[in-house]
Amino acid sequence: MTTTAPQLRKPRGKKRGGVLGNTGLYLATGVAAFLFLVPFYLLVRNALSTDAEITGEHWKFFPTHLQWGNVSDLFDDTSVDFARSMWNSLVVAVSMTVGILLICSLAGYALARIPYKHSNKIFYVVLGTLMVPTAVTFVPSFVLVSSLGWVDTYRGLIIPGLFSGFTCFLFRQYFLGFPKELEEAARVDGLGYWGAYWKVVVPNSLNFFAAIATITFISGWNAFLWPLVIGQDPGAWTVQVALSSYMTNQTVVFHQIFMATAISILPLVFVFLFLQRWLVQGIAQTGIKG
Repeated sequence: MTTTAPQLRKPRGKKRGGVLGNTGLYLATGVAAFLFLVPFYLLVRNALSTDAEITGEHWKFFPTHLQWGNVSDLFDDTSVDFARSMWNSLVVAVSMTVGILLICSLAGYALARIPYKHSNKIFYVVLGTLMVPTAVTFVPSFVLVSSLGWVDTYRGLIIPGLFSGFTCFLFRQYFLGFPKELEEAARVDGLGYWGAYWKVVVPNSLNFFAAIATITFISGWNAFLWPLVIGQDPGAWTVQVALSSYMTNQTVVFHQIFMATAISILPLVFVFLFLQRWLVQGIAQTGIKG
């Protein structure tokens, strides 16, 4: 009877590049974070400096004396009602967010779930609107808004932007992947399409709605060209239009520009920090994958 000697396994060596790979990853992440934070540092630093410190030859990491009075100078400036412009932007961004969520989600749900022989044709028409440049529709939209007397009004700023073909497309793609079993159970309980949408689909799609709301709010807050044309009176200016007024051919008020910019991005920072996890999850659920 013969026995075979047990074979000794060679000890596994450490994977090459394990430590070096992690170090490189951390280094790359650190560099990316540094590059991302530099503009914010410059913004805060210049917002709390005097014009002489901003444009001076000798650079200081931070001003010797923080100029908190720049905040009062900004809001006390009679030439630009910055507080009013912030309020206008808030009204426009929130209204557009609520309106687009309601209109585009209903349109996307109808295209995804309600049987209609021309639904695909309507969907292709909606997709076709994405191929039309904004410059082509800008003048006709302004003529229409002007003829309705909506210049310098919230209606002129908000209503033309209440439908987005791309957002409608995203909602349709999401609803196509929504479990039909939940809707069928709702119909057994006697709910129609509206009841199933409002009581079943929406409560189970809050992540996706939050993601679309974040993107829409940021887009509405940052809008510049349309508010510039419609808001001709200073009382109808949004914050982006107000920011442009601090830099003219004659004067450039540096500390006011930086302070106004720093204050104007605070709502976006809060919205993004609060909804960032829903933003990533919601985009992953749109059906646009690989």
